Amino acid sequence: MIDRLTAPALRTPKLVLILVGIAFVLCGAVGSQAVARLSQGGFVSTDSESARVAGMLERDYGMTGAQLVFTVESPDGALDPAASARGREIAQQLKGDSRISRAVSPWTEPMPSRALLSRDGKIGLIVATVRGDENNAPGIARELADEFTGSRDDVTVRAGGQAKVWRDTGQQTQQDLAVAEAIALPLTFLLLVWFLRSLVAALIPFLTGVVAIAGAGAVLYLMTYVVELSVFALNITTAIGLALAIDYSLLIIGRYREEIARGAERTDALTVAMRRGGRAVAFSGTTVGIALIGMLFFPMAFLRSLASAGLAVVALSIVLALTMVPALLMVLGDRINRKPLREATPVERSLLYRVARGVQRRPALSALPVLALLLLLGSPIVGLRLGLPDDRVLPAGLDSRQVGDLLRDRFDDNATGSVHIIVRGQGIDTGAYAAALSRVPDVRAVVGPAGAFENARMIGPGDPAATGPDSVHLTVATRLDPYSEAAEQQLDALRAVPAPAPVLFGGLAQQTEDAGQGIAQGFPKAIAWIAVVTFGLLLLLTGSVVLPLKALVLNTLSLSATFGALVFVFQWGHLGGLGTLATGYTIATLPVLLFCVAFGLSMDYEVFLLARFTEEWEHSAKTRQDNDNAVALGIARSGRIVTAAALLMAVVFAGIAVSGVTMNRMLGLGLALAVLMDATLVRMVLVPAFMRVMGTANWWAPARSWPLLEKVALRE
Repeated sequence: MIDRLTAPALRTPKLVLILVGIAFVLCGAVGSQAVARLSQGGFVSTDSESARVAGMLERDYGMTGAQLVFTVESPDGALDPAASARGREIAQQLKGDSRISRAVSPWTEPMPSRALLSRDGKIGLIVATVRGDENNAPGIARELADEFTGSRDDVTVRAGGQAKVWRDTGQQTQQDLAVAEAIALPLTFLLLVWFLRSLVAALIPFLTGVVAIAGAGAVLYLMTYVVELSVFALNITTAIGLALAIDYSLLIIGRYREEIARGAERTDALTVAMRRGGRAVAFSGTTVGIALIGMLFFPMAFLRSLASAGLAVVALSIVLALTMVPALLMVLGDRINRKPLREATPVERSLLYRVARGVQRRPALSALPVLALLLLLGSPIVGLRLGLPDDRVLPAGLDSRQVGDLLRDRFDDNATGSVHIIVRGQGIDTGAYAAALSRVPDVRAVVGPAGAFENARMIGPGDPAATGPDSVHLTVATRLDPYSEAAEQQLDALRAVPAPAPVLFGGLAQQTEDAGQGIAQGFPKAIAWIAVVTFGLLLLLTGSVVLPLKALVLNTLSLSATFGALVFVFQWGHLGGLGTLATGYTIATLPVLLFCVAFGLSMDYEVFLLARFTEEWEHSAKTRQDNDNAVALGIARSGRIVTAAALLMAVVFAGIAVSGVTMNRMLGLGLALAVLMDATLVRMVLVPAFMRVMGTANWWAPARSWPLLEKVALRE
């Protein structure tokens, strides 16, 4: 199959490159339109309790859309004439705007709520609800923010809330992508020149990576017509496409140069390189795809969309490696080999060979310190706490982040933290229930059709609109940050209050709980899928039961260390959170995303090494010494490619790590750390140590399985 895919590149390389060039131009034109079609949400399952409540609020009570919050601040006080005039003007215009379903403020309500004024009285809030979902609400929020925000007559107006956060996140992500590419591409090219010792040779993986970036954008755009894609897919899939395209190009170039160093002609060398290196590329891409499929087991549209887009980009990277790379090698020919080839140097003289032999001489002494380090790095994972992203994922200079900080720091009540309770049934008296709910600690008030209650006392009339066709809506105003641990405890306390009928809970605190439950339900299935299918594929590659198990254990160990490091820095705030604000929790979808992507990339390197180990082992007498030789030679020949590819991949992910969005920064740093640890500590120390200890048992499989494995083996 590999021969059929690469045959056109060998026969008519210039035609293949012309077609790639045309595709590049078309993909660039199409991909530039992808950003406008990406979604901002998808962090909670549509089947979750909070999503069901949101649907009922929209259907039965006309409460739809996302919040848009304006702060009106004056040093003379929010009720000063200048601030009052400005606030009243904005609120009235919002009330008359067809795009706004509801707007409240202390200047327009007959009974102004003290919750809409800061403790010092200098800030007033206008809380509006934008009609629409995460796809169109951000655009409306931007237009309204541009119209009303700014400073005039010592009165400053800022815009925030969920709708504005969505808008700012999308805009920041797009800006960050440009910065990431500006950082990653030049550094990557310089490293390629240094590693390949040839400007011409460096152009092959570099150009392949550039085409992969354009292709990734086009893939995202086209997929938005099939599935809802998250805006975070923009940075993530682009980085994966660039990293894998360079990764696979390096592997093929390295194998091609090996054959040239052995005296093969160009066409013969490329044929062998594509047959063996191309097989490793296809197999490696399959393992990455298997890991990405793991995200499909989670109910969140965010993760499902990233899995779908990631699979398409991985397939694109494989196709480019099997078509564009051999075509470039055929056209450029000997110009990539003008300097003496490192591949011509006996492998026994290479540094990696000596390192592997050193580890084999003292496997326990080499492996135990590395194991201790990885376990120490992974220990903070026991404190992992999950939550949803809010405005604190954005840079401190943005208005939406500043509004969120003001709400948390200067207001007694949190205007975004209300808990919505749907009491299901007709003709139900909810007065006593609402009064009981109002006694829960840190609940400011409960409003329903029977009245407004505070500390079990009625303090005002009820809301007639809170009675639906077959349910009653209660609004619980709270003083707590909905993403805090205290809000989780308050939600449990509210649930513990006896209700007169079945109830459903909604709001941001419930969304956080639903996200955690979705992760908990999906993780066992995802892990089982990845472990079983990866084990099966590695079994077919190596013919061994032991080596796949070893790969799974070591991958899990390195990923645990990565998770622990992220909790230590970003959740607990050590090292200054690397420029981010520690919220005390980790964004719920991040561990899943990091696990699936990093596991796939780690297994990517495992496949490179195992393919060489297996190749050397099968051409030996299969003794213990042959096992050690296969490992040392495999590391010496493929380890250099693995190390270089890991360094280049880390540079690509470091470009994401400079993002102003905390989630992207965490993901970029986590992937870079995972890749570097895996390619160095794991592959260069733990793997040779483990395989030295196991000896020929590394290649064990049940005797009854040998005939079947020989028939279905994914080997030459």
